[in-house]
Amino acid sequence: MRARRSVRPVHALTGLLLATALALTGCSSGANDSGSGGKAADGAAAQSDAKGAAPGGAKEANGAEATRAPNLTVSHIIRTASLTVQVKDVPKALDEARTTTENAGGYVGNETTSRDDEGREHTRVVLRVPVEKYDEVLAGLQGAGKLLERTAKAQDVTDQVVDVDSRVRSQRASVARVRELMDRATKLSDVVELEGELSSREADLEALLAQQASLKDRTSLATITLSLSEAPVKKAAAKDEDPGFLDALSGGWNAFVTMLRWLAVAFGAVLPFAAVAAVLVLAWLRLVRPRVRTTTPEENRGQD
Repeated sequence: MRARRSVRPVHALTGLLLATALALTGCSSGANDSGSGGKAADGAAAQSDAKGAAPGGAKEANGAEATRAPNLTVSHIIRTASLTVQVKDVPKALDEARTTTENAGGYVGNETTSRDDEGREHTRVVLRVPVEKYDEVLAGLQGAGKLLERTAKAQDVTDQVVDVDSRVRSQRASVARVRELMDRATKLSDVVELEGELSSREADLEALLAQQASLKDRTSLATITLSLSEAPVKKAAAKDEDPGFLDALSGGWNAFVTMLRWLAVAFGAVLPFAAVAAVLVLAWLRLVRPRVRTTTPEENRGQD
């Protein structure tokens, strides 16, 4: 009986303490709900996002982060080359260079053609080809004939490209802020001032965009300046060689034909005089000479 009486006060004391704790907890929770409702909402949103991402969502999130993690800076290089090639047929070599460039996905730029004092043709053409096809096209062009000169340059402009891209983003954000201020402006003076500021920032943005486009064009397309010159005609014929039988026969025939030509010219020049002389001789033989023969015997008889 004494044990039961000792247990009842303990249970009563425990219940009293539990009621007091619940009352204090209710007050503190009410204060927290009224003072930090936004934090609780943020925590709930974060927990919901975490629950939505786990376990399959966690894999997708990790995969997306894995794909964005290796955000390494890509190298931007401007490649230029100059070739001087001697070919037998300049127009044919130029057509082949155009075909090679177009097949590689490039295009033909400026072109200049001229002839020297000896009549040999020279052509200078600028070719733009994708960077990934640069080495292939360059090897094909220099193999079109005899390579006389070659220069190749590579300029790394990665820092410049990154800087221009960053400035473009900043300038776009600046233009957007000025436009927001214009939308909120109520005074005419403020609107006029903001319009001037907006025009200035837009001009700066256009200049940056032009610089960005120029860098993109020069880094994505390599520039090859090709100079084609015609080889001297019959360069080997200039060397002295011993004449053969056919050479002697050809030379003799040419001399014979030349002699006949000169004889024909001389005969043509003498022919009129020969014709007149023949007429005179014929007239003398037919008319004058018979009379001379007839008169001479008669005179001799008269003297006798």
